[in-house]
Amino acid sequence: MTMRKGLRIVAGITLAASIGVGVVAGGIYAAGGRFNTSKSLELGLYWITDAPITKGAYVMFCPPERKVFVDAKERGYIDAGFCPGNFGHLMKKILAAKGDTIAVTPQGVTVNGEVLPYSKPVAEDGVGRPLPQLSSERYTLGASELLLMSDSSPTSFDGRYFGPITRSQVTSVIRPVLTWKGE
Repeated sequence: MTMRKGLRIVAGITLAASIGVGVVAGGIYAAGGRFNTSKSLELGLYWITDAPITKGAYVMFCPPERKVFVDAKERGYIDAGFCPGNFGHLMKKILAAKGDTIAVTPQGVTVNGEVLPYSKPVAEDGVGRPLPQLSSERYTLGASELLLMSDSSPTSFDGRYFGPITRSQVTSVIRPVLTWKGE
């Protein structure tokens, strides 16, 4: 066998494997699977469910078209996608909902007076750009408001920087299927 023929065989096998992976990934997506590769939640596979939007649930949401999200997309915190404003979906956990009192303090985000783990705001991102700083005033969430946060990363772009969002922004409740801790 010539070197050229051997390279063609390897290229063919590589192409077939790539197509196979694409077909499997597309099938998982079509069936409701979503992969998280960000620090917002544990890395891995999540599945769309028909569960209700409740405190403690993991959700996917479309960011509202607000300056904080436009800036986040320009900085690479949010990918482009199919949400209005060309935003990609974000995955977070609902850590506060209707009737909960929240505050963003220097020690972290509080919900009903308790500091959430991994919620201490930082002043700047990893390359020295200032991050949004919310008021430390206490605020009680209304009927349609949710506080979406990371429950696994101190550097996630989450509610400590963009504040509450409305239930109408949530597109899916998701559940972890196969996850692992990132670095």
